[in-house]
Amino acid sequence: MSISILLADDQPMLRLGFRLVLDAQDDMHVVGEAADGAAALSLVRAKHPDVVLMDVRMPRMDGIEATRRIVSSASTTRVLILTTFDLDEYAYAGLRAGASGFLLKDVPPPDLLSGIRAVASGDAVVAPAVTRRLLDSFLPYLPDPDGGLPRTALPPGMSELTAREREILTEVAAGLSNAEIAERLVLAEATVKTHVGRMLGKLGLRDRVQAVVYAYEHGLVRPRSRP
Repeated sequence: MSISILLADDQPMLRLGFRLVLDAQDDMHVVGEAADGAAALSLVRAKHPDVVLMDVRMPRMDGIEATRRIVSSASTTRVLILTTFDLDEYAYAGLRAGASGFLLKDVPPPDLLSGIRAVASGDAVVAPAVTRRLLDSFLPYLPDPDGGLPRTALPPGMSELTAREREILTEVAAGLSNAEIAERLVLAEATVKTHVGRMLGKLGLRDRVQAVVYAYEHGLVRPRSRP
């Protein structure tokens, strides 16, 4: 099966570079290019691509709003947000909007290709080390209006989790990979993968990206204190 891809970025040379890399793959083909979020949304409706490689800062409609509309339309298209570390807050907004992950604009071609393949297969693309740097970078500055949940209060779905699944959720929110969680909890990696799948299902989350957002928004994990 060939993965159909839409490129959404207002920089023509960047789109050209990605197209050259992607079209050279036997299992990928670019079905369209958009220079803004509104055009990307129209092309998604017309072309039904498997994956959109979405920039965040574009004219007319930014990538965050375009992502939100794509996801809310119940489209099967999945979105990868393009970001730099200077725009971490946009990456977080993209994940909240329903993106399946994010990549840096200077991502090496092999990582770009593997990321697209993972997202097309239903997985999420958030490198654990990048997740930790992202969260450490901007989450301390996010508002915390209630100072955390009371001990007697549980966020939606948490009561359905086993103690082990709650522990797994915490480790996922810390940006750990399945292999790292397995080592820390002294479990087989396959067992961790099973727990992650069950945890996502019980919480109604699509992937581990949403699990990270869920954990931070509900106060299950706290960002580091501001220096």
